[in-house]
Amino acid sequence: MRKIILLMHASLDGYVAGPEGAMDWILFNDELATYVDKFIAGCDTAIYGRITYQMMESYWPSAADDPKAGQHQITHAAWVNKAEKIVFSKTMTKSAWYNTTFINGDIEKEMRKRKLQEGKNMILIGSASIAHLFMQHDLIDEYLVNINPVILSGGTPLFKSITDRKNLKLLSATTFNSGVVGLHYQPGK
Repeated sequence: MRKIILLMHASLDGYVAGPEGAMDWILFNDELATYVDKFIAGCDTAIYGRITYQMMESYWPSAADDPKAGQHQITHAAWVNKAEKIVFSKTMTKSAWYNTTFINGDIEKEMRKRKLQEGKNMILIGSASIAHLFMQHDLIDEYLVNINPVILSGGTPLFKSITDRKNLKLLSATTFNSGVVGLHYQPGK
């Protein structure tokens, strides 16, 4: 069975976006890119909400063509341009970006069906509102949360509308020179 892995950056106080959606607090460098790329290599599908998808679509299709592109840009562009992209949107229905599928239906049913299909794992990148829905329906099999050394005191929370206790098992914790801590969990008992 394929897994759904959530990849999210969060502040120490548990926000994934600051007030008014600010994301300028996220520390992402080559060291963290290498860490994230190892997980992404085990996936063949990227999952997005509409807003995150539009940000990705505006950058990644040609990111590797930039003469100043670093190794992460080249590696990630090669992966994401080839990967299946699943987008949950009520307003978008098509895109020129290769291998993109739009879904505007029963998210739980659709993703349970896709988890049973052949292929590598799927990774949900950002997209807080979709992550919240996935959490409510117990669709997330692994959590990759990169805790940034900042307190935002407001914004979009990592966890929202969780109605029951969810125990997690720590698989690994990685400390980076930037002060970011990469936490890797799976649901546990």
